[in-house]
Amino acid sequence: MAIPSDGHSFKVMLLAAGRGERMRPLTDTMPKPLLQAGGRSLIEYHLDSLSAAGFREIVINHAYLGKQIEDTLGSGERYGVSIQYSPEQIVLETAGGIANALPLLTSGSGNQTFLVVNADIYCDIDFSLLLPRLQAMRSNPDNPLAHLLLVDNPAHHSEGDFALNTDQVNLMGNNKLTFSGIGIYQSTLFANVKPGAVMKLAPILRDVMQDGRVSGEYFSGLWMDIGTPERLDQLHQQLVTGRTGTT
Repeated sequence: MAIPSDGHSFKVMLLAAGRGERMRPLTDTMPKPLLQAGGRSLIEYHLDSLSAAGFREIVINHAYLGKQIEDTLGSGERYGVSIQYSPEQIVLETAGGIANALPLLTSGSGNQTFLVVNADIYCDIDFSLLLPRLQAMRSNPDNPLAHLLLVDNPAHHSEGDFALNTDQVNLMGNNKLTFSGIGIYQSTLFANVKPGAVMKLAPILRDVMQDGRVSGEYFSGLWMDIGTPERLDQLHQQLVTGRTGTT
């Protein structure tokens, strides 16, 4: 399928470098993003949703069994997108992986704004709903530095991550929600992360939250963190029976 030319200019990174230890033995021979539910791999659901929302330029990082990801997804043409890959010799964690891929996510000089999605989640969000926020952050690159999509706490993470007060994300507060693994970031957020460095994203977010530079919004639709074989099977059952709801 030819890649449509009616998309916008925002780039997306799909984080696909994790080892998936909790998914073993399924991930002994296959990278976690390629595991299937409902007849398709987890990462393909994202590619279809992003393409439908007009996102055309996708960057995917990988480490463990990464060649399988490249061989399966190819250039992205059949999904209506263009894929570039950011291979990692060792898993660089979230912030390290994003910083390592910045040359593919940015063009020219100055601050850039892009969307990042964990490849090992399932979410039925219409990604086009995030375009106004992407555009606003591009127009005002100084604040916020990050915008997070927050969801109801699943049973396996009942304590949540962050508090959402109107559209401000804070470390402390009542009724904490869970970070979905979907966020919009300014490239300057990663200015102090050296390419090739192993670094998690959470400490960086916590630092800038204290300065009031992280916004957020609540998503009430279907979202699942596919962290275990049981949750993968649960998603499969939901998809094949057409049931909806958050878990």
